[in-house]
Amino acid sequence: MDGRIPADLGFKATLDQTLVHRSAVSEVFVTDLRPVSDTDVVAAAQLPLNHGYFSDHTQTPAVFDVLLVLEAGRQAAIAGTHAHMGAREGTQMIVDRFAIDTDPAALLCGDRPGELVIDNRFTVVRRRRDRVRAGRVDQVFHVDGVRAGTHSMDVLFLTPGEYEAVRRAQLGGPVPRTSDMTAAPTDVSPASVCRTNPLNVVLADTVTRDGVLSAEVRPRWDNPSLFDHSYDHLPAAVLAEAARQLVLAAPLPDRTGGGPAAPGTRHVTGLRAAFTGFAELTSPVRARTPADAPATGEREVRLEQDGATVAELSLALTDTSHLSTEATPR
Repeated sequence: MDGRIPADLGFKATLDQTLVHRSAVSEVFVTDLRPVSDTDVVAAAQLPLNHGYFSDHTQTPAVFDVLLVLEAGRQAAIAGTHAHMGAREGTQMIVDRFAIDTDPAALLCGDRPGELVIDNRFTVVRRRRDRVRAGRVDQVFHVDGVRAGTHSMDVLFLTPGEYEAVRRAQLGGPVPRTSDMTAAPTDVSPASVCRTNPLNVVLADTVTRDGVLSAEVRPRWDNPSLFDHSYDHLPAAVLAEAARQLVLAAPLPDRTGGGPAAPGTRHVTGLRAAFTGFAELTSPVRARTPADAPATGEREVRLEQDGATVAELSLALTDTSHLSTEATPR
């Protein structure tokens, strides 16, 4: 990989937020983007130590959030797609599926922000006339020269007009926006989902019945990270956060005979997600997971709306208690 990384790859200033489809500069993490071939792009990103959403976790030891790494990868993919795959300004990019795996030892937080290098390879999956209609990006993450994980994402591309027509046809009329929504209270405590700030809780009405733990996906619409701009549906990042909070909220098995990791040392370190429809704003979305699944390893989550599945996720839960003594943070 070293031969692909430009010697002057920069970490000092972020890209223009419009290149990564963000509104706030504080929500931009990519700092540089360089083509290294017709299909490959290398990006740099800075991982913050103190962020209102991505750093709000109660687990120890502290590691850079897998969803923060995912967001940095998403931003690099969007900017690279515009710059090197010919995606036009205003193109709507619809995530079809993604898979991310990270090594928490490589993502341990230290006393300075993380310098993430993202090696991207873009593939055109489908092209119609002169426009890319479907694409894929495969990414490899390195932090301080150490391999930290991988990510792949399949995306569909629509023009603004095509997107608006599809959404109006699906809903049969005007499409509501998250900026028009009014927040409803939640009965889920931040501590139960390994958070401290109530603003970052996205679940409500948790119920265990017939061996299944379920909860309504109910985010705070005024969360500036999850809703950096207005959406006409629940975005993938919110659904991924809901799945993470649900598996962290699940009761731990009996610790007799050694038992599983304590709640405060389990991190979600990987996710695989497939989206089968838009999670609309017009009716509740519920997330479901087996209530008696192991404390660590793979956990399955299904998100349903009006009797139909809108997303299926598999999350990797990892016990990171050994990292506090066996690994040295940067």
